[in-house]
Amino acid sequence: MFCSGCGQELEAGQAFCSRCGRGVAPLIPPAAQAPGFAYELERYGGKVRVLGILWLVWAGLSILFGFVAINFLHAFFAGGFGPWGPDRPMFPGWLGPALIHFTWLMLSLRAVVCAIAGWGLLERTQWGRIMAIIAAVICLPKIPFGTALGIATLIILLGGRNSALYDNL
Repeated sequence: MFCSGCGQELEAGQAFCSRCGRGVAPLIPPAAQAPGFAYELERYGGKVRVLGILWLVWAGLSILFGFVAINFLHAFFAGGFGPWGPDRPMFPGWLGPALIHFTWLMLSLRAVVCAIAGWGLLERTQWGRIMAIIAAVICLPKIPFGTALGIATLIILLGGRNSALYDNL
């Protein structure tokens, strides 16, 4: 160790410089190195993995709630609600089955897109990233969880830096 005032070499444990009398400052450890590209890539890979798992969970929940919604619609159109009954239908006879089939088709398609996005992200494929962005846009109107997952997906996957990181995974 050397004196910061005059440059004389100091012995270990010496509190003051014998030449100029200046006090010796405690040794400051060197600054930590900034994390390298490997660390940043590993951290980003963890985020993509969690995102893939969340998309698979969201697909499963979409199917589960889809069954509930279809049963509700079936009961609604069969006259199980209000003063309507089989003898006094609320809607024309063709509307109920058509709406139930359309709803089931849309829920199934959304769940399939979300499952493919999750699987693609877990496999870290380029098409998985594209499918996740499509799924995010599709699920944005599904407040609150679909919106949150869609926004998180767009933040994590879009942008030049994130695109480069995903390509290096």
